[in-house]
Amino acid sequence: MAGRVLRPVGVITARARRLSGENLHERLALKAPPGELKELADTFDGMLDRIEQLVSAQQRFAANAAHELRMSLGVQRAAAEIGLAGEPSPEKVARIREKLIETAGECEQLIEGLLLLAVSDQGLQRREPAALDAIARTVANGLTEDARRLGVTVEASGQPLTVRGDAVLLEHLVHNLAANAIRHNHPGGRLRLRVSPDGLEVSNTGPVVLPATVPRLFEPFRRARERHHAPGEGAGLGLSIVASIARAHGALAAAVANQGGGLTVRVTFPGT
Repeated sequence: MAGRVLRPVGVITARARRLSGENLHERLALKAPPGELKELADTFDGMLDRIEQLVSAQQRFAANAAHELRMSLGVQRAAAEIGLAGEPSPEKVARIREKLIETAGECEQLIEGLLLLAVSDQGLQRREPAALDAIARTVANGLTEDARRLGVTVEASGQPLTVRGDAVLLEHLVHNLAANAIRHNHPGGRLRLRVSPDGLEVSNTGPVVLPATVPRLFEPFRRARERHHAPGEGAGLGLSIVASIARAHGALAAAVANQGGGLTVRVTFPGT
């Protein structure tokens, strides 16, 4: 009788020993009356669900990162092999040179974004008081020229808000949100950056964003549409970096699609 009762424990143990990256899809699916062993098996299956999702996300991330880098390197190689074939004119050499420099810059930005994402995913080593309202003003002032060039009006307002964390990472968070809101906009559009006791809110006008796509925008290399990226942000990494930095600070980053176009992103910090 004891053997029959404890047989499911042996099944769980054997399945755990067989687990690898190739059979994470398998589940115990133990058919037994409600009880502690049934609960244990269901908990084990739930853990496998989460592990499979994490592994799949990491695999997609690695594949997408490799694809982005390979595309940039392919452009460089094509420009060098085709554009510089034969005896190109000085004007053509100058154009190819500019293209190679631009593509190399994109690779550097992507790598910097990946490094920043890795750093923020590790969490914070120490926490110090940081004035988020002052950081937001600095970022808004720094992006004024980019916004003017694209015909976007920046409206920044703020109430005092001090959070405990890493001021450098917080500046990256605000910069990525604001730069993203300027880039995904249209001439005559606007960007509203607001700091309040509730946290940070960045809202912009721009193309219509389907509500169903909004949650996926925080995943690495996810885009509502093809886009260009600004200095300091890796292609397709802007909102994923925001989400990672927010998590490192115990904050929550969420977004909603605006009626008429654009996006509103809110970052709520602990205690606000």
